[in-house]
Amino acid sequence: MTEPEDIQHESDERFTQHLHEVQMLLGRHRLVEDLVKRQEMARHDLVEGLVHKQNLVELQKKLDSLEVSEIARILAELPHNESLVVWELVRVGRGDEILDELPETISEGLTREPEQPASKPLMLNAFELQNGRLRQTTIETRGQLAAAKPIWIDLVAPGKAELDWVKEVFGLSLPDPEGLTDLEESARFYIEDENEQVHLHSDFLLDKEDESRNVPVAFVLHQGILFSIRNVELPVFRLQRLRARIQPGYVSDGKDVLLDLYAADVEYSADALEDVYASLEAVGKQVLSNDMTDTEAARILAAIGAEEDLNGRIRRNVLDTRRAVSFLIRGKFLSKDQVEDARQILRDIESLDGHTAFLFDKINFLMDATVGFININQNKIVKIFSVASVALLPPTLIASVYGMNFQVMPELQWRMGYPFALGLMLTSVIVPFWFFRRKGWLQ
Repeated sequence: MTEPEDIQHESDERFTQHLHEVQMLLGRHRLVEDLVKRQEMARHDLVEGLVHKQNLVELQKKLDSLEVSEIARILAELPHNESLVVWELVRVGRGDEILDELPETISEGLTREPEQPASKPLMLNAFELQNGRLRQTTIETRGQLAAAKPIWIDLVAPGKAELDWVKEVFGLSLPDPEGLTDLEESARFYIEDENEQVHLHSDFLLDKEDESRNVPVAFVLHQGILFSIRNVELPVFRLQRLRARIQPGYVSDGKDVLLDLYAADVEYSADALEDVYASLEAVGKQVLSNDMTDTEAARILAAIGAEEDLNGRIRRNVLDTRRAVSFLIRGKFLSKDQVEDARQILRDIESLDGHTAFLFDKINFLMDATVGFININQNKIVKIFSVASVALLPPTLIASVYGMNFQVMPELQWRMGYPFALGLMLTSVIVPFWFFRRKGWLQ
């Protein structure tokens, strides 16, 4: 065996040993969890949550001793559910290098948000900082919530049980998501002096192919933790979770998460405005075409109306975000860097104001142009009836004259009398049209 082959053989043996050790630690992790779950003991949920943290320390130490290429090979060999556990333990600064070593399908699986069973929707999720990244944990018991050390707790259409857990563990009463729209304008942003809680009530844009609406979201900053509560899942929140999982150091506390959510909402609104531009450009080509039927015009008017509604919702959304960010700046509880981030969000919002105003003008122009084409089509129909009326007026006059002289009608004794009368009627139709066309009055 040649020397390069010996080196490759030793490398493969070393990797096999590392893979075996990682699999053994993962198996021990699952075994301990299963044993704890079977035990009937007081404060069982709390113990389970503590064991869940402690039994991964050894696995993390093992990963710290491995090279980036070795961790990448291990992630590629492990089943998806086990590779997710290992990925969460990777230290700051090594994640991007490991993703570069992995095939695209595996890297997407590691960074994609975990799927939940359809029968068990996401209701309460805790996000903890681990190695500079957000680590998401779906909370299913009160004990898991008590054992967590989150900077962000996200509730989507929670039930009474989840709201009670938050109240018992953190001493915080969250609003019922069904009543978020009942808040008065004056109560949208305020601070409770007794416990220094910051309350915000904002609207976030939800833009789908079949609907577009603003979804109310309540935020509470309490003891350095951000609590968010809403009725439906939103793209902005999914984007925030993805970024914080992939990029180490993206957020450091609950206020960072809140500002980044508002920043992501502005980005989402800008993307929606780009879609409005594209839609109106397509509509504009149809409006400015040479021919348009009434059916097409009705369809175009419906499309313009939908884009106008979306543009209005975007404008309302960024206005609400501006008010919320301004409130955070005036509250003077943001750090210097966070204040600068907040001011950058306000500058981004200002840049969108001109776009929304321009789109309103363009929508009005396209609306007027479409209505103008409808009027033109109607005028064409009226023109046909007018021409028919003018064409039939002389023959009607001739027929009336002949009809009034039925007692003295020489044509009755003349064989060519009726052909002569019909020819006279036809001539009375042709001569006016020839004269008007010659003068250019009939186009």
